[in-house]
Amino acid sequence: MNDKQLLRDTKPNDDQTKAKLENHGKVEAGDVAQRSDHQSQLDGPGALRPTRLYKRRWMIVLLFSSYSLSNSFQWIQYGIISNIFMKFYKVDAFTIDWMSMIYMLTYIPFIFPVTWLLDKKGLRVIALMATALNCAGTWIKVASVKPNLFAVTFLGQFCCSFAQVFILGMPSRIASVWFGSKEVSTACSIGVFGNQLGIAIGFLVPPMLVPNVDDMDQLAHHISIMFYITAGVATFLFIVVIFVFQEQPKLPPTQAQATARSIPPEQYSYTASIRRLLHNRPFILLIITYGLNTGCFYAVSTLLNRMIIYHYPGEEVNAGKIGLTIVIAGMVGSLICGIWLDRTKTYKQTTLAVYFMSLVGMIVYAATLSLGHLWVVFITAGALGFFMTGYLPLGFEFAVELTYPESEGTSSGLLNCSAQVFGIIFTICQGKIIDNFGTLAGNIFLCVFLLIGTIMTGFIKSDLRRQQANLLAKAAVERKKSEQDYGATALISGPQTSPSQA
Repeated sequence: MNDKQLLRDTKPNDDQTKAKLENHGKVEAGDVAQRSDHQSQLDGPGALRPTRLYKRRWMIVLLFSSYSLSNSFQWIQYGIISNIFMKFYKVDAFTIDWMSMIYMLTYIPFIFPVTWLLDKKGLRVIALMATALNCAGTWIKVASVKPNLFAVTFLGQFCCSFAQVFILGMPSRIASVWFGSKEVSTACSIGVFGNQLGIAIGFLVPPMLVPNVDDMDQLAHHISIMFYITAGVATFLFIVVIFVFQEQPKLPPTQAQATARSIPPEQYSYTASIRRLLHNRPFILLIITYGLNTGCFYAVSTLLNRMIIYHYPGEEVNAGKIGLTIVIAGMVGSLICGIWLDRTKTYKQTTLAVYFMSLVGMIVYAATLSLGHLWVVFITAGALGFFMTGYLPLGFEFAVELTYPESEGTSSGLLNCSAQVFGIIFTICQGKIIDNFGTLAGNIFLCVFLLIGTIMTGFIKSDLRRQQANLLAKAAVERKKSEQDYGATALISGPQTSPSQA
């Protein structure tokens, strides 16, 4: 779909919105903006604003990905070796499941004050809070390596889960604040990439660092090594964020971002923004469908060890490798989807296709899990991860398009809040179903909700507001250029025609 067709097919909701969008032109991304004499004459509310891309943007998104990785690793580090931690702390499986679900539960009440803080104080404060809490949680865990200190290790996990609230919804905000319109989806995918890579390492490393041994002192030593490594990495990243992480570039990367910056803080109301989002029907549908898909991913990840051990006893290490396969395939899917969106802008079509393939992947995984061949599980789990995990950045970017010019942190926060709610519900329900009816029934339970989500995705109206802003700005530049050319032609031709007229 070309720019003209998109501009024709996607119309602003009202005349006021269109008038605001038409006030802004687009300076080519990457150019050091310099105002011409003509632009100087246009200074005022309707002036074309200078934009620029800075090389530092890549360092910012990679640093974010790194501390996101450190945090997401800890989400799954207990669940993937749940049988070992059950033995060490002398607790049941459901209690260990809560070491994962605490990430989901903590997010729900704290996301609204955190997004308010993001809007008031900006990205740097949020980054500092995230890395400080994550660092504190890792050191609390270091002090918890005794069988009678489960409460202490739970406190450390709670601190890390609180840090996640400052992390999970930030990729789309960082992408919008730092990156140009032709790379914003790719940047968002890189931000999500760090979270996925952390989960992948969380699947792979704990089974390797903490073997299933019977000697409690030796087991405590292995757990301690894992906790010390995590604490060292988290401390290093906290220090780097203090000295390196920057709030925003001096000049905005796009005219859409310039428009967002031009809104005076006193005119912005967080509660009014929430109300507008909750009256946005396409976005409400996306909140539900995103929660269903991501909640299924959370449930599968949390219960993966139990499902694999159920059919393949003693295969803790392979359970971790299967989890790694799910997430690595999803990382590839995320990057491919991000690049595809930047080139095609087909947000709804891509989201619907990936959602449907997540359903297909879940059905195939459920049908093949009990066949007795681990290599088959590796293949089907990889296919499931490619689409189910690859869906995550699609949801973020589609939400930003549907809700522009609302804060990216707020829209992403609502998506993730939905994901945490469904994640808790699905994890508890699927766990109980597996205990009573087996893994097939538990996975069919998830397939039903993925089918519902696929159908609902088909009803989401593709109202690409951010694209409208950039396209209308581009049209405004072309129109002004055309007027300049016409004026210059008139000045040149005027003196030539005056003698004949005389």
